[in-house]
Amino acid sequence: MKILVINAGSSSLKYQLIDMENEHVIAKGNCERIGIQGGLITHKTDAGVKLEVRCDFPSHTEAFEKLVEVLTSGEGKVIEDVSEISAVGHRVLHGSEVYKESTLITDKVIEDIDSFWELGPLHNPPQAATMRACRKALGNAVPMVAVFDTSFHQTMPDKAFMYGIPYEYYEKYSIRKYGFHGTSHRYVSSHYLEITGRKDGESRVVVCHLGNGSSISAVKNGKCVDTSMGLTPLDGLIMGTRSGSVDPSIVTFLMNKEGFTPDEMNAVLNKKSGFLGISGLSSDARDLVNASKEGHKRAKLACDMFRYQIKKYIGSYAAAMGGLDAVLFTGGIGENSDEARAEICEGLEFLGIELDETENKTRTGKDHKISKGKTEVWIIPTDEEMTIARDTVELVEKLGK
Repeated sequence: MKILVINAGSSSLKYQLIDMENEHVIAKGNCERIGIQGGLITHKTDAGVKLEVRCDFPSHTEAFEKLVEVLTSGEGKVIEDVSEISAVGHRVLHGSEVYKESTLITDKVIEDIDSFWELGPLHNPPQAATMRACRKALGNAVPMVAVFDTSFHQTMPDKAFMYGIPYEYYEKYSIRKYGFHGTSHRYVSSHYLEITGRKDGESRVVVCHLGNGSSISAVKNGKCVDTSMGLTPLDGLIMGTRSGSVDPSIVTFLMNKEGFTPDEMNAVLNKKSGFLGISGLSSDARDLVNASKEGHKRAKLACDMFRYQIKKYIGSYAAAMGGLDAVLFTGGIGENSDEARAEICEGLEFLGIELDETENKTRTGKDHKISKGKTEVWIIPTDEEMTIARDTVELVEKLGK
Protein backbone atom coordinates (compact mmCIF):
# COMPACT_ATOMS: atom_id res chain seq x y z
CA MET A 1 0.00 0.00 0.00
CA LYS A 2 1.39 3.38 -1.05
CA ILE A 3 0.35 6.33 1.11
CA LEU A 4 0.77 9.96 0.08
CA VAL A 5 1.32 12.18 3.14
CA ILE A 6 0.48 15.86 2.76
CA ASN A 7 1.47 18.71 5.07
CA ALA A 8 0.06 22.01 3.80
CA GLY A 9 1.25 25.24 5.40
CA SER A 10 0.21 28.80 4.72
CA SER A 11 2.54 29.12 1.70
CA SER A 12 4.00 25.63 1.33
CA LEU A 13 2.97 22.05 0.63
CA LYS A 14 5.28 19.27 1.81
CA TYR A 15 4.72 15.69 0.73
CA GLN A 16 6.03 12.16 1.08
CA LEU A 17 5.08 9.01 -0.81
CA ILE A 18 5.59 6.01 1.46
CA ASP A 19 5.43 2.28 0.67
CA MET A 20 3.85 0.95 3.84
CA GLU A 21 4.82 -2.66 3.20
CA ASN A 22 8.29 -1.80 4.51
CA GLU A 23 7.64 1.83 5.59
CA HIS A 24 10.04 3.03 2.92
CA VAL A 25 9.96 6.62 1.66
CA ILE A 26 9.80 6.46 -2.14
CA ALA A 27 9.85 10.21 -2.74
CA LYS A 28 9.45 13.47 -0.89
CA GLY A 29 9.41 17.15 -1.67
CA ASN A 30 8.09 20.61 -1.00
CA CYS A 31 6.18 23.20 -3.00
CA GLU A 32 7.32 26.59 -1.71
CA ARG A 33 6.10 30.19 -2.04
CA ILE A 34 2.47 29.31 -2.81
CA GLY A 35 0.59 32.49 -3.67
CA ILE A 36 3.90 34.35 -4.00
CA GLN A 37 5.98 34.95 -7.10
CA GLY A 38 9.07 32.79 -7.48
CA GLY A 39 7.49 29.43 -6.59
CA LEU A 40 9.72 26.38 -6.35
CA ILE A 41 9.20 22.64 -6.03
CA THR A 42 12.02 20.47 -4.72
CA HIS A 43 11.67 16.73 -5.26
CA LYS A 44 13.84 13.81 -4.14
CA THR A 45 13.46 10.10 -4.87
CA ASP A 46 14.83 6.99 -3.20
CA ALA A 47 16.90 6.42 -6.35
CA GLY A 48 18.89 9.56 -5.60
CA VAL A 49 17.19 11.85 -8.12
CA LYS A 50 16.99 15.47 -6.97
CA LEU A 51 14.94 18.04 -8.85
CA GLU A 52 14.33 21.75 -8.44
CA VAL A 53 11.66 23.21 -10.68
CA ARG A 54 10.66 26.88 -10.59
CA CYS A 55 6.98 27.46 -11.25
CA ASP A 56 4.40 29.76 -9.73
CA PHE A 57 1.61 28.31 -7.60
CA PRO A 58 -1.33 30.75 -7.40
CA SER A 59 -2.95 28.45 -4.83
CA HIS A 60 -2.58 25.07 -3.13
CA THR A 61 -4.59 23.53 -5.97
CA GLU A 62 -1.84 24.21 -8.51
CA ALA A 63 0.79 23.05 -6.04
CA PHE A 64 -0.96 19.71 -5.59
CA GLU A 65 -1.32 19.31 -9.34
CA LYS A 66 2.41 19.91 -9.74
CA LEU A 67 3.42 17.36 -7.13
CA VAL A 68 1.24 14.76 -8.87
CA GLU A 69 2.99 15.65 -12.13
CA VAL A 70 6.52 15.14 -10.73
CA LEU A 71 5.52 11.86 -9.07
CA THR A 72 4.14 10.42 -12.32
CA SER A 73 6.31 11.87 -15.09
CA GLY A 74 9.75 13.09 -16.05
CA GLU A 75 13.05 12.48 -14.32
CA GLY A 76 11.51 12.32 -10.83
CA LYS A 77 8.85 9.75 -11.78
CA VAL A 78 8.31 7.06 -9.10
CA ILE A 79 4.85 5.70 -10.00
CA GLU A 80 3.17 5.05 -13.33
CA ASP A 81 -0.17 6.54 -12.40
CA VAL A 82 -2.02 8.10 -9.45
CA SER A 83 -4.03 4.87 -9.23
CA GLU A 84 -1.01 3.44 -7.37
CA ILE A 85 -1.75 5.79 -4.47
CA SER A 86 -3.95 3.80 -2.10
CA ALA A 87 -4.80 6.63 0.28
CA VAL A 88 -3.76 10.12 1.38
CA GLY A 89 -2.98 11.28 4.91
CA HIS A 90 -3.31 15.00 5.62
CA ARG A 91 -1.72 16.82 8.53
CA VAL A 92 -4.25 19.30 9.97
CA LEU A 93 -3.32 22.02 12.43
CA HIS A 94 -6.54 22.44 14.38
CA GLY A 95 -9.43 20.09 15.09
CA SER A 96 -11.06 22.30 17.76
CA GLU A 97 -12.95 20.15 20.29
CA VAL A 98 -14.74 18.32 17.50
CA TYR A 99 -11.96 15.98 16.36
CA LYS A 100 -10.19 14.20 19.16
CA GLU A 101 -8.52 11.58 16.94
CA SER A 102 -7.60 10.96 13.32
CA THR A 103 -10.62 10.60 11.07
CA LEU A 104 -11.65 9.61 7.55
CA ILE A 105 -12.21 12.73 5.47
CA THR A 106 -15.68 13.49 4.16
CA ASP A 107 -17.17 16.68 2.72
CA LYS A 108 -18.42 17.50 6.23
CA VAL A 109 -14.93 17.05 7.70
CA ILE A 110 -13.45 19.41 5.11
CA GLU A 111 -16.14 21.99 5.85
CA ASP A 112 -15.46 21.69 9.59
CA ILE A 113 -11.70 22.10 9.13
CA ASP A 114 -12.36 25.22 7.06
CA SER A 115 -14.77 26.52 9.71
CA PHE A 116 -12.06 26.38 12.37
CA TRP A 117 -10.17 29.13 10.52
CA GLU A 118 -10.27 31.51 13.48
CA LEU A 119 -8.36 28.96 15.57
CA GLY A 120 -5.85 28.25 12.79
CA PRO A 121 -6.04 31.12 10.27
CA LEU A 122 -2.72 30.42 8.53
CA HIS A 123 -3.11 26.66 8.26
CA ASN A 124 -6.68 25.36 8.34
CA PRO A 125 -7.97 27.15 5.19
CA PRO A 126 -5.07 26.01 2.95
CA GLN A 127 -5.27 22.51 4.42
CA ALA A 128 -8.97 22.33 3.56
CA ALA A 129 -8.21 23.70 0.08
CA THR A 130 -5.53 21.05 -0.43
CA MET A 131 -7.99 18.30 0.49
CA ARG A 132 -10.38 19.58 -2.15
CA ALA A 133 -7.57 19.71 -4.72
CA CYS A 134 -6.52 16.20 -3.77
CA ARG A 135 -10.02 14.85 -4.20
CA LYS A 136 -10.31 16.59 -7.58
CA ALA A 137 -7.00 15.12 -8.80
CA LEU A 138 -7.33 11.60 -7.40
CA GLY A 139 -11.08 11.12 -7.39
CA ASN A 140 -13.57 10.28 -4.65
CA ALA A 141 -12.59 6.61 -4.59
CA VAL A 142 -9.20 7.32 -2.99
CA PRO A 143 -9.73 7.58 0.79
CA MET A 144 -8.21 10.47 2.70
CA VAL A 145 -7.48 10.72 6.42
CA ALA A 146 -7.06 13.85 8.57
CA VAL A 147 -4.47 13.67 11.36
CA PHE A 148 -4.80 16.60 13.75
CA ASP A 149 -1.96 18.39 15.57
CA THR A 150 -4.33 18.94 18.47
CA SER A 151 -5.63 15.38 18.93
CA PHE A 152 -2.77 13.97 21.04
CA HIS A 153 -3.33 16.69 23.63
CA GLN A 154 -7.06 15.97 23.97
CA THR A 155 -6.29 13.69 26.93
CA MET A 156 -5.39 16.70 29.09
CA PRO A 157 -7.70 17.10 32.11
CA ASP A 158 -9.82 20.23 32.28
CA LYS A 159 -7.70 21.61 35.13
CA ALA A 160 -4.81 21.72 32.62
CA PHE A 161 -6.59 23.02 29.52
CA MET A 162 -8.95 25.63 30.96
CA TYR A 163 -8.09 29.33 31.25
CA GLY A 164 -9.12 31.55 34.16
CA ILE A 165 -11.54 33.63 32.12
CA PRO A 166 -15.36 33.60 32.35
CA TYR A 167 -16.57 30.08 31.62
CA GLU A 168 -19.10 31.40 29.11
CA TYR A 169 -16.30 32.13 26.63
CA TYR A 170 -15.29 28.49 26.69
CA GLU A 171 -18.91 27.54 26.03
CA LYS A 172 -19.44 30.16 23.30
CA TYR A 173 -16.07 30.14 21.52
CA SER A 174 -14.29 26.95 22.69
CA ILE A 175 -11.47 29.03 24.18
CA ARG A 176 -9.12 26.59 25.93
CA LYS A 177 -5.62 25.19 25.64
CA TYR A 178 -5.33 22.81 22.67
CA GLY A 179 -1.60 22.30 22.18
CA PHE A 180 0.20 21.65 18.89
CA HIS A 181 3.01 19.55 17.38
CA GLY A 182 0.85 16.70 18.68
CA THR A 183 1.85 14.23 15.98
CA SER A 184 5.51 14.78 16.86
CA HIS A 185 4.90 14.50 20.61
CA ARG A 186 2.93 11.30 20.05
CA TYR A 187 5.59 9.72 17.85
CA VAL A 188 8.51 10.60 20.13
CA SER A 189 6.83 9.58 23.39
CA SER A 190 5.46 6.29 22.04
CA HIS A 191 8.72 5.45 20.25
CA TYR A 192 10.62 5.95 23.51
CA LEU A 193 8.32 3.46 25.25
CA GLU A 194 8.89 0.95 22.45
CA ILE A 195 12.69 1.15 22.32
CA THR A 196 13.04 1.00 26.11
CA GLY A 197 10.53 -1.78 26.67
CA ARG A 198 8.28 0.42 28.80
CA LYS A 199 5.33 0.05 26.46
CA ASP A 200 2.99 -1.44 29.02
CA GLY A 201 4.56 0.06 32.12
CA GLU A 202 4.12 3.31 33.95
CA SER A 203 6.11 6.24 32.60
CA ARG A 204 6.49 9.98 33.18
CA VAL A 205 8.10 11.67 30.21
CA VAL A 206 8.73 15.26 29.12
CA VAL A 207 8.99 15.73 25.34
CA CYS A 208 10.86 18.84 24.15
CA HIS A 209 10.04 19.58 20.50
CA LEU A 210 12.46 22.44 19.84
CA GLY A 211 12.84 24.32 16.57
CA ASN A 212 11.74 27.58 15.03
CA GLY A 213 8.43 26.67 16.63
CA SER A 214 8.80 24.92 19.98
CA SER A 215 6.55 23.14 22.44
CA ILE A 216 6.87 20.86 25.44
CA SER A 217 4.52 18.17 26.67
CA ALA A 218 4.09 16.13 29.82
CA VAL A 219 3.22 12.54 28.90
CA LYS A 220 2.17 10.19 31.69
CA ASN A 221 1.63 6.51 30.89
CA GLY A 222 1.55 7.35 27.18
CA LYS A 223 -1.11 10.08 27.54
CA CYS A 224 -0.58 13.84 27.35
CA VAL A 225 -1.48 15.56 30.61
CA ASP A 226 -0.19 19.04 29.82
CA THR A 227 1.54 21.00 27.07
CA SER A 228 3.04 24.44 26.59
CA MET A 229 1.16 25.77 23.53
CA GLY A 230 -2.37 27.00 24.10
CA LEU A 231 -5.39 28.17 22.13
CA THR A 232 -2.90 28.88 19.33
CA PRO A 233 0.79 28.03 18.72
CA LEU A 234 1.75 31.46 20.11
CA ASP A 235 1.68 30.36 23.75
CA GLY A 236 4.48 28.76 25.75
CA LEU A 237 8.17 29.11 24.91
CA ILE A 238 9.86 32.01 23.19
CA MET A 239 10.34 30.91 19.54
CA GLY A 240 11.80 32.12 16.26
CA THR A 241 9.43 35.05 15.79
CA ARG A 242 6.75 34.25 18.40
CA SER A 243 6.75 35.82 21.84
CA GLY A 244 5.57 32.79 23.76
CA SER A 245 3.73 33.41 27.04
CA VAL A 246 3.46 37.06 28.07
CA ASP A 247 1.43 38.99 30.65
CA PRO A 248 -1.91 39.55 28.83
CA SER A 249 -1.86 43.20 29.93
CA ILE A 250 1.14 43.76 27.65
CA VAL A 251 -1.23 43.38 24.71
CA THR A 252 -3.63 46.14 25.75
CA PHE A 253 -0.78 48.31 27.05
CA LEU A 254 1.02 48.26 23.68
CA MET A 255 -2.20 48.71 21.73
CA ASN A 256 -2.91 51.87 23.70
CA LYS A 257 0.67 53.18 23.54
CA GLU A 258 1.39 52.37 19.89
CA GLY A 259 -2.13 52.59 18.48
CA PHE A 260 -1.99 49.02 17.18
CA THR A 261 -5.08 47.40 15.69
CA PRO A 262 -5.78 43.80 16.79
CA ASP A 263 -4.23 42.50 13.56
CA GLU A 264 -1.13 44.66 14.02
CA MET A 265 -0.74 43.50 17.60
CA ASN A 266 -1.10 39.92 16.45
CA ALA A 267 1.67 40.49 13.91
CA VAL A 268 3.97 41.92 16.60
CA LEU A 269 3.53 38.85 18.80
CA ASN A 270 3.69 36.26 16.02
CA LYS A 271 6.13 37.71 13.50
CA LYS A 272 8.29 40.35 15.19
CA SER A 273 8.97 38.86 18.62
CA GLY A 274 10.83 35.82 19.93
CA PHE A 275 14.47 35.31 18.93
CA LEU A 276 14.14 38.02 16.26
CA GLY A 277 12.56 40.59 18.55
CA ILE A 278 14.95 40.05 21.45
CA SER A 279 18.17 39.80 19.43
CA GLY A 280 17.31 42.28 16.68
CA LEU A 281 19.43 39.97 14.57
CA SER A 282 17.76 36.76 13.42
CA SER A 283 14.95 34.28 14.08
CA ASP A 284 17.34 31.35 13.54
CA ALA A 285 18.79 29.87 16.73
CA ARG A 286 21.98 28.89 14.90
CA ASP A 287 22.67 32.53 14.04
CA LEU A 288 22.12 33.50 17.66
CA VAL A 289 24.49 30.85 19.00
CA ASN A 290 27.22 32.01 16.62
CA ALA A 291 26.59 35.68 17.44
CA SER A 292 26.64 34.89 21.18
CA LYS A 293 30.13 33.45 20.86
CA GLU A 294 31.21 36.69 19.20
CA GLY A 295 29.91 38.74 22.11
CA HIS A 296 26.46 39.77 20.85
CA LYS A 297 24.67 40.36 24.18
CA ARG A 298 21.10 40.37 22.91
CA ALA A 299 21.67 37.19 20.92
CA LYS A 300 22.96 35.56 24.10
CA LEU A 301 19.96 36.90 26.02
CA ALA A 302 17.55 35.26 23.56
CA CYS A 303 19.40 31.93 23.91
CA ASP A 304 19.44 32.22 27.69
CA MET A 305 15.71 32.99 27.85
CA PHE A 306 14.84 30.01 25.64
CA ARG A 307 16.91 27.52 27.65
CA TYR A 308 15.77 28.89 31.01
CA GLN A 309 12.12 28.58 30.05
CA ILE A 310 12.59 24.96 28.94
CA LYS A 311 14.29 24.15 32.24
CA LYS A 312 11.29 25.58 34.11
CA TYR A 313 8.83 23.54 32.07
CA ILE A 314 10.73 20.31 32.75
CA GLY A 315 10.66 21.02 36.49
CA SER A 316 7.00 21.98 36.58
CA TYR A 317 5.92 18.99 34.50
CA ALA A 318 7.92 16.64 36.73
CA ALA A 319 5.92 18.08 39.64
CA ALA A 320 2.62 17.71 37.78
CA MET A 321 3.34 14.04 37.00
CA GLY A 322 4.71 13.20 40.44
CA GLY A 323 8.15 12.36 39.11
CA LEU A 324 10.19 12.02 35.94
CA ASP A 325 11.57 9.02 34.07
CA ALA A 326 12.89 10.67 30.92
CA VAL A 327 13.41 13.89 28.98
CA LEU A 328 13.23 13.49 25.20
CA PHE A 329 14.68 16.05 22.77
CA THR A 330 13.51 16.34 19.18
CA GLY A 331 13.20 18.97 16.42
CA GLY A 332 15.92 20.99 14.71
CA ILE A 333 17.31 22.54 17.89
CA GLY A 334 16.51 19.60 20.15
CA GLU A 335 18.33 17.11 17.93
CA ASN A 336 21.29 19.23 16.85
CA SER A 337 22.30 21.63 19.62
CA ASP A 338 24.42 19.85 22.23
CA GLU A 339 25.07 23.25 23.82
CA ALA A 340 21.36 23.92 24.34
CA ARG A 341 20.74 20.44 25.76
CA ALA A 342 23.65 20.79 28.19
CA GLU A 343 22.51 24.17 29.46
CA ILE A 344 18.88 23.05 29.77
CA CYS A 345 19.85 19.98 31.83
CA GLU A 346 22.39 21.80 34.00
CA GLY A 347 21.03 22.20 37.52
CA LEU A 348 18.43 19.46 37.14
CA GLU A 349 20.49 16.87 38.98
CA PHE A 350 17.88 16.93 41.77
CA LEU A 351 15.52 15.30 39.24
CA GLY A 352 18.06 12.53 38.55
CA ILE A 353 19.26 14.13 35.31
CA GLU A 354 22.95 13.80 34.53
CA LEU A 355 24.18 14.16 30.97
CA ASP A 356 26.98 12.05 29.54
CA GLU A 357 29.08 14.85 28.04
CA THR A 358 30.63 12.66 25.35
CA GLU A 359 27.33 11.14 24.24
CA ASN A 360 25.64 14.56 24.23
CA LYS A 361 28.21 15.83 21.75
CA THR A 362 28.00 12.74 19.54
CA ARG A 363 25.73 13.15 16.53
CA THR A 364 24.20 9.95 15.17
CA GLY A 365 21.00 11.16 13.52
CA LYS A 366 19.28 8.25 15.26
CA ASP A 367 17.70 7.45 18.62
CA HIS A 368 20.46 8.15 21.10
CA LYS A 369 20.63 8.04 24.90
CA ILE A 370 22.82 10.89 26.18
CA SER A 371 22.56 10.50 29.95
CA LYS A 372 24.11 8.47 32.74
CA GLY A 373 21.81 9.47 35.61
CA LYS A 374 18.69 7.81 37.00
CA THR A 375 16.43 9.93 34.78
CA GLU A 376 17.10 9.15 31.13
CA VAL A 377 17.73 11.82 28.51
CA TRP A 378 17.36 10.88 24.85
CA ILE A 379 17.58 12.42 21.41
CA ILE A 380 14.78 10.94 19.31
CA PRO A 381 14.38 12.27 15.74
CA THR A 382 10.70 12.82 15.12
CA ASP A 383 8.81 11.29 12.19
CA GLU A 384 5.45 12.97 11.87
CA GLU A 385 4.95 11.77 8.30
CA MET A 386 5.27 8.12 9.29
CA THR A 387 2.79 8.63 12.12
CA ILE A 388 0.32 10.16 9.66
CA ALA A 389 0.87 7.28 7.23
CA ARG A 390 0.33 4.67 9.96
CA ASP A 391 -2.90 6.34 11.09
CA THR A 392 -4.06 6.43 7.49
CA VAL A 393 -3.40 2.73 6.93
CA GLU A 394 -5.10 1.81 10.20
CA LEU A 395 -8.26 3.78 9.44
CA VAL A 396 -8.47 2.70 5.81
CA GLU A 397 -8.03 -0.97 6.70
CA LYS A 398 -10.51 -0.73 9.59
CA LEU A 399 -13.15 0.74 7.32
CA GLY A 400 -12.39 -1.69 4.52
CA LYS A 401 -11.57 1.04 2.07
